[in-house]
Amino acid sequence: MFYVNARAIIERKEAGRTEIVVQTRSKPGDPRRIELPGGRLEPYESFVQALIREVKEETGLDVIEIEGQDTRIDTAGINPDFVVECIRPFCVYQTVKGPVDSVGAYFRCTAAGQLLEAGDDTEKPQWIPVDQLARDIADDPLQFSDVDRAGIVFYINHLKQTGQI
Repeated sequence: MFYVNARAIIERKEAGRTEIVVQTRSKPGDPRRIELPGGRLEPYESFVQALIREVKEETGLDVIEIEGQDTRIDTAGINPDFVVECIRPFCVYQTVKGPVDSVGAYFRCTAAGQLLEAGDDTEKPQWIPVDQLARDIADDPLQFSDVDRAGIVFYINHLKQTGQI
């Protein structure tokens, strides 16, 4: 099996600092780990559509802005039987070893609404300051999902390199 995923880094500014949404995976048979919202694309679903759907299902939030969405182009109108979309994500991942073969794209975004107590195979979605996230992943990286560890470190490194933390 091979999966393609859309993953969300949902940001907000609160009291002068950046926070993002994390949640706990509660899918039966999977280890309980902290993760970012997101999931598998349905057949012929775009990254943007999947991101919006997954964020809503897992957190209850409505995506209102996606970084890179202004770069989106598609080939609609050229060949009605074959349409391709291109968009610039924040970063991409690929599993290179493990039980599940997948690739995915992380998108920085903003959202509105109230967090659910539990979502689609998730629970406890919450806002966490990025400096706390950086400490948590440095102290105990295994508390985070296998897929999201590299994406979170990539995001934190980007914030450090750009002076945002």
